[in-house]
Amino acid sequence: MSVGDQSVSDLLSSVLPKGYTADEFQRPLVTLTFAQSLDGKIAGKGGKQLILSGKESMLMTHWMRSMHDAILVGIGTVLNDDPQLNTRHIPEDDQPYHLPRPVILDTNLRLKRYCKLLKNYRERIGRRPWVICGANSTPDYAERKSALEDSGARVIAVPSEDGGSCLIMIPDLLKVLYNLGIRTLMVEGGATIIGSFLAESARTKPNAIINTLIVTIAPVLIGDDGVGYGEKLSTAQIPTLKHIRTEVMGRDVVVFSALE
Repeated sequence: MSVGDQSVSDLLSSVLPKGYTADEFQRPLVTLTFAQSLDGKIAGKGGKQLILSGKESMLMTHWMRSMHDAILVGIGTVLNDDPQLNTRHIPEDDQPYHLPRPVILDTNLRLKRYCKLLKNYRERIGRRPWVICGANSTPDYAERKSALEDSGARVIAVPSEDGGSCLIMIPDLLKVLYNLGIRTLMVEGGATIIGSFLAESARTKPNAIINTLIVTIAPVLIGDDGVGYGEKLSTAQIPTLKHIRTEVMGRDVVVFSALE
C-alpha cells in the first residue's frame, strides 16, 4: 500500500520522532493513536467494540505497530474487544520480522486466562503479554497473579510514588517500561487511557509525554450511545498540538500531529 508517492512505512518514518532519544528523559517515545467517528466516539455503548477504521487505515495501524517495541492498552479494551495486538493485516510476503510486545494496564488483574493474547503466546504465534498492575495486597491478588503467570503472562507491579496501593501514575509506568528495555511505545486506548495520556502531556509540557498523536477519522456518526475520550478533560488538560500532515486513506482521513 502506498500514500501518494510514499509507502506506508516511509510515511510513518517521516512523522515519527527524529533527533530525540528515549534516553534523554528516561522514558519511551510515545505514539498515541486511535480511530474515531466524526462525532468523536471511539467505542459503542458500555465500551463495546466499534470497527471504525477502513482497510487502508487499518493496514497503516498494523505497520505502525511493527515500528514500536510495545503496544499499550487498558484492561477495559481487552475485556471488551479481546484484541490480538499483532501485525496480521500486513500481507504475509511483507510481514516484518519485529512483533511488538503487548502491554496491558490492569490495575486489579482482571485479565482472562483464555484471552487471545495469552492463547496466541501459548500457541507460539504471539509475544508474551506483560500485565501491569498496581502494588496490591488484597487477599486474592497472589492467587490471580499466579493464575495469569501460569497462563503465560508476565505480571509487573508498578509502585506509585504517592504511596497509593493500586493507582498507577503514567510517569511511573513509563519509567518501569523504559527500565525493561522499551524505547518506543504505541498507546492504542481505550478512552480512559487516551484521556489520561493527553492530560499528563498537558501537565508535563514543554516535555509532553506523548511525542506523536495519530488520529484516524472515519466517515460515520455514532450518537449518544458512543463512548468518547475527551468528555472528562478540562481545558487545562488538553495539550497543544502542532499539525504535521493529513492524509486520505481509502474512506478515512488520518491526521498526524506532534505535541508542543
